[in-house]
Amino acid sequence: MKITYSKICTLPQNLIPLLKSRGLMIPDEQKAVSYLTNIGYYRLSAYLHPLLDEPKRDHHYKTGASFDLAMNMYRFDRELRVLLFNEIEKIEVSIRSAMNNWVSDALNDVFWMTDARHFSNPIVFNKSLALIEAELNRTKEDFIEHFRNKYANPYPPAWMINEIIPMGVLCGIYNNIKSTGIKKKVALQFRVPVPVFSSWILVLANLRNVCCHHNRTWNKNHLVVPANLHSSSFPWIDSSTTDMKRIYYRICIIKYLLFTVSPKNYFTEKIKSLLTEYPTIDICAMGFPAAWQAEPLWQ
Repeated sequence: MKITYSKICTLPQNLIPLLKSRGLMIPDEQKAVSYLTNIGYYRLSAYLHPLLDEPKRDHHYKTGASFDLAMNMYRFDRELRVLLFNEIEKIEVSIRSAMNNWVSDALNDVFWMTDARHFSNPIVFNKSLALIEAELNRTKEDFIEHFRNKYANPYPPAWMINEIIPMGVLCGIYNNIKSTGIKKKVALQFRVPVPVFSSWILVLANLRNVCCHHNRTWNKNHLVVPANLHSSSFPWIDSSTTDMKRIYYRICIIKYLLFTVSPKNYFTEKIKSLLTEYPTIDICAMGFPAAWQAEPLWQ
């Protein structure tokens, strides 16, 4: 049975005595008020939650829990998101380029993305086309305006559309391509089979959105379970010891795809440096196995 929401808004300065009464140490109350004012209690509550004692519904903090520890988790999460987003950007751009090159060439059709003949499911195609049309109506990109003004075609070529549609839409377009051989050509550029590629690009698109919207990432239990890579062209991990819903597995996906996208990358060093900078972070909550640095992927 549903109940009526009865919580009220509490101003930052009034949250301090409440949090202290629950056992949270706040060494600098003025600074804490500033953080609560500029970040917001609801956002910060995701980082205060791990500090609660069991049962968490009693809202009493563990011995030694402090506002500073919560802020440390918040800063770590923010830096992790920036790091992951920067690497995902490289992979996303490469995926878009692969779609442009392999599919356009194989079909010998620069307008393939808006041609129903090249797709398996007409319902999915129509949904993708509607999303493409929405982006075309919304965009102010010069190259789209130039195309409209110069050419009579109803839609721009695939490589122009590719520049304006979200990654999630592109994932749906890839999965709906009729030719398995063409999908295989795209996936093989990244040294993974089609089912794994289909899964991984969707997972990375979701993670990219999480990073863009500044949502909690580091200890989140992600709902989408990525496909497992059973046979790899590059060093990989022991998936049997890995929680595939945690961020560690997604970090491993990024690292693997960077073998082709950016072979001389410094992603390993960046991850290790970030974890060293924040030694109090519980990496087990991120899904890192105890001996993660010994796994072939990170050697």
